[in-house]
Amino acid sequence: MDETENETKLKDHINEIVLSDDVQRAIEHVLQSSDPLDQPDFNPTDYINQLFPNEQSLSNIDEVIAKMECDISLIDDNIRSVVRGQVNTGENGRVALREAQQSLTQLFSLITDIKNRAEKTEDAVKEITRDIKQLDSAKNNLTYAITTLNHLHMLVGGVENLKHLSERRQYGEVLNPLQAIIEVNQHFQQYSEISQIQTLSAQVQQIQSELATQITDDIKHFFSPTSHSNTNRMSLAQLKDACLVASVLDKPVKKNILKWYINLQLQEYVQLFHENQDIAWLDKIDKRYAWVKRHLLDFEEKFGTVFPPDWELSERITVEFCTITRDELTKIMARRRTEIDVKLLLFAIQKTANFEQLLDKRFNGTAVEMASEDRERKERHSFHDLIGSCFKPYLDIYTDSIDRELAALIDQFAQQNQQLVVPKEINPGVIPNCADLFVFYKKCMVQCMQLSNEKPMYDLVLIFKKYLREYAARVLEARIPKPQQPSTTTSSISSSMSLLTKDFQNLSSAAGQVIHNFLKEGDTPRFSVEDVRKICYILATAEYCLETVQQLEDKLKEKIEASYVAKVDLADEKDVYHRIISNCIQLLVHDLDTGCEQSLLLMTKIAWHSISNVGDQSGFVNQIVTNLRQTVPVIRDNLANSRKYYTQFCHKFVNSFIPKYINTLYRLRPTSTSGGSSTSTASTLTTSASSSSISDGPNGGMGASGSAVAAAGNIMGCEQLLLDTHSLKTVLMDLPSIGSQVQRKPPASYTKVVVKGMAKAEMIIKVVMQPVHPAPLFIEQYLKLLPESNVVEFHKILEMKNVRKIEQQQLVEGYKRACPQQQQQQLQQHHTISASTGGGSGENESSHPTSSTSDGSSSGASHQSQQIAAAAAAISGAGSSIMALGDSLMDKGRIKKIENLIKNRLPN
Repeated sequence: MDETENETKLKDHINEIVLSDDVQRAIEHVLQSSDPLDQPDFNPTDYINQLFPNEQSLSNIDEVIAKMECDISLIDDNIRSVVRGQVNTGENGRVALREAQQSLTQLFSLITDIKNRAEKTEDAVKEITRDIKQLDSAKNNLTYAITTLNHLHMLVGGVENLKHLSERRQYGEVLNPLQAIIEVNQHFQQYSEISQIQTLSAQVQQIQSELATQITDDIKHFFSPTSHSNTNRMSLAQLKDACLVASVLDKPVKKNILKWYINLQLQEYVQLFHENQDIAWLDKIDKRYAWVKRHLLDFEEKFGTVFPPDWELSERITVEFCTITRDELTKIMARRRTEIDVKLLLFAIQKTANFEQLLDKRFNGTAVEMASEDRERKERHSFHDLIGSCFKPYLDIYTDSIDRELAALIDQFAQQNQQLVVPKEINPGVIPNCADLFVFYKKCMVQCMQLSNEKPMYDLVLIFKKYLREYAARVLEARIPKPQQPSTTTSSISSSMSLLTKDFQNLSSAAGQVIHNFLKEGDTPRFSVEDVRKICYILATAEYCLETVQQLEDKLKEKIEASYVAKVDLADEKDVYHRIISNCIQLLVHDLDTGCEQSLLLMTKIAWHSISNVGDQSGFVNQIVTNLRQTVPVIRDNLANSRKYYTQFCHKFVNSFIPKYINTLYRLRPTSTSGGSSTSTASTLTTSASSSSISDGPNGGMGASGSAVAAAGNIMGCEQLLLDTHSLKTVLMDLPSIGSQVQRKPPASYTKVVVKGMAKAEMIIKVVMQPVHPAPLFIEQYLKLLPESNVVEFHKILEMKNVRKIEQQQLVEGYKRACPQQQQQQLQQHHTISASTGGGSGENESSHPTSSTSDGSSSGASHQSQQIAAAAAAISGAGSSIMALGDSLMDKGRIKKIENLIKNRLPN
C-alpha cells in the first residue's frame, strides 16, 4: 500500500514542471494570458471543481472534453510549428556572422587608406607654407626693429629737447615730450644691459629729478608772501602747466606739493583756533565750520581753475581740516571734560553732523579714501564721523541725562496716577502717560541714532529696560486696586429680626431672609464697579505696552550696530507686562468668583433631601446669574479692544468656578434613605426655611421638606439640582455675551471647557440618583457615567447618598474589582487621599449640615449668637405649619417631570 502511494507521488513530481521566477515572468510578459491553464499555480482538482460544481453540471461533460481535445490539438500544432521553425536557425546565424566579418575587413581597409592619404596631404601643406612662415617672421622682426629705432631716435632727441625746455621753464611745451620720453624709457628697460641705453635712461631720470625740484621751488616761490613784488614770479598759466607736469612725474612729487600747499592753506586756521583760544571751545564750534566755508570759497574763486581737477584740492583741504579739527577737539575736551554738559555736547554734535552732511553733498569722497588709512571709511567714501568720532567717548554724558529725564518722567507719572481716574466712556482706552513714555523713547532712539548706533545705543537699550520695569511697577502695578472690606453692623441683624415680628404669617420667607442676612455678615471683600474699570484700564494699558515693547525691540535690533543685535533682549520686560495682564485677569476672576461663593455657600444650606417637588431654578442660581450680569458686562465693555484677554478671563473663570461648583455638590446630601443618618428637628427646620428663601419658583417647595425627610429614597433634591445645573450650564455658555445686545458665538475652546465641566456635574447628580442596590448595577452605572473617576470621587458620591460606612467599604471593593486594569494604577495613587477624605469630614457634613455652616458664618460676638439662636427657635416653633404643607406631594414621574422643566426653559 505504501509503495503504491510513493510511486504515485513520484509520478506526480516527474510530471510537474517547475520554472524559475525569471522564466515565469518572461512567459507571462510574452503570453499575457488570463486562462487558468496558463497560470503557474494551476491546480487540476480546483479547475475541475470549478467546471463541474455540482452533479447537474456533468450533463455537458462531453462538450468540455471535446473542447479540451481541441485545445490539445491546437497546442500540439503550435509546438510542431515552433520546432520546425528552429531547424534552420543555426545555419542562418553562421551565414550572418560570416557576412559581418567580411564587412568589418572591408571597413578597416578603407580607414587605413584614408589615414595614409591624410598624412600625404599634411606633408604637402607643410612644404607649401614653409616659405610663407619665413617671410612672415622676417616681416615681424623688421617692424620691431624699425619701431625700436624710432623710439631710440625719440629718446635721444627728446632728452636734448627736454633739457633746453626745462632750463627756459617752458612747462607747457615740456608736458607732451616728457610723457612720450617716460613711456619710451619704460620700453627700453628690457635693454638696460646696453651701455648706451643705460646712459640715456640715467639722463631721463636726471631730467625728471631736476624738473621735480624746479617745479616744487617755483610753486613755493609763487605762493610765498614776498614773491608778489618779484618779477621772476610765475604767471597763473605757467603755474597751471607746472601742476600738469608734476602730475606726470613720480607720485611723491605731487604728494609733497599737495601736503605743503594744504598745510599752507590751514596754517591760519591752526593758529586762530588753537586750544588755548576761547574761540576753540565747543560753544563756538560753528565758527570753525564757517571759517573753512569762507576759505574754500575764496580758494576756488582764485585758484579753482589752476590746479588739475583730478587733484581734488578743495576736498583734500577739507579732509585735512576735518582731521585737524578732530584732533584738536579731542585734546581740548579731554582737558576740559568737567565743563561739558549734555546741552553743549548735543549742540556740538548737531553742528558737526550738519557740517558733515554738507560735505557729503558737496564732495564725492575720493580724497577721504586717499587720505584715510581706516579700511572701514574707505568702503564708505563718506565724511560721516570724520569729525564726529571725537564725541563718542563722551556720549555717556548724553545717556546719563536720558536716565535722569526718564527718572523724573516716571516720578511725574507716578504722581499723576496716585488718583487714577478712569474716563467715563464705555471703552476708556489706555492711560495717556503710557503713550507719552513711548513717544519719549522714540525721540531718544532717533536722537541716539544720529549720535552713534554702537555702545551708546546699547547703553540706551539698558536704560529703556530699566524704566520699562519702573513704569510697570510704579505706575501700573502700584495702581491696581485692592478689595474693600464691606462695612458690617448689627443693624442688618436687627432689621432681619424685625421681619419675624412684622410678618409672622409669611414665616418661611422671613426666616430665609434672616439666615441670608446672617450669611452676608461673612462676605469676602469685593471690588467696586469703579475698581473693576480701573483693573481693566490697567490691563488694556499693559497690553498696549506689551505690543509696543515688541515693536521697540524690533526697531532697536534694526537700528543698532550688528555686533550688538544679539544683546538686545526685552524678554524680561515683556514678561513683566505679561505678569501684570495675568494678575489683572486673575483679580477679575477672583472677584467674580468671590461673588459666586456666597451663592454656593447658600447652596449648602438647602435641605436637598427634604425637597418634595421640582419647581423653577433655585435662588442660588438666580444670585449667581445676577452676579454675572452685574460684573461681566462691565468687564466686557472696558476690554472691548482686548478681546483675547476678555476671552482668557472667561476661560479662567469657568476653570475656577466649575470645580468649586462640583466640590460644593460633593458636600450636599440630596437624597434620603431609610438607613441614612437623621438630622435634628431644629437643624432640619432651619435648612428647610433656608431652602424656601432661595427658591424662586411659584411652588418652590415652601414647606414640603418636612415630610420628604421621612420618605425613603427621595431623589427630588437630585432632580432640582439637575435642573439648577442645566440652568448654570446655559448661563455659562452665554457668559461671553451675557447682558449684551450683540450675541456672539463663544470660542470653541471655551464651549468645550464649559460642556466638559458641567457634564461632569450632571453625571455626578445622575449617579447619586441611582439606587445603591443591587451594588453591581450601581457600580456599572457609575463607571458608565463617570469613566474617568477614581476612588476619592467614589467615596464622595457614597457620602452624598448617606451610605453607611460598612456598605461603603463593600462598594469600594466592588468598584476596584470592576475598574479596568489600566485604571488600577491610578486608583492606587489616590488610595491614601481617599482614606483621609472619605471619612470624618463627610460624616460631619451628613449628620450636621446646618450647624457646621452656621458656625462658620457667625461673627463670634455673644449678642449676635443670642440673636441667631432666637431666630432658630422662632423658626422651629413654626415648624409644624411648615411640615404640614408637604404631605400631599408624592414621588411620581420625577425624571419625566424634570426633563419637561428643562425643555420648557430652553430657548425656542
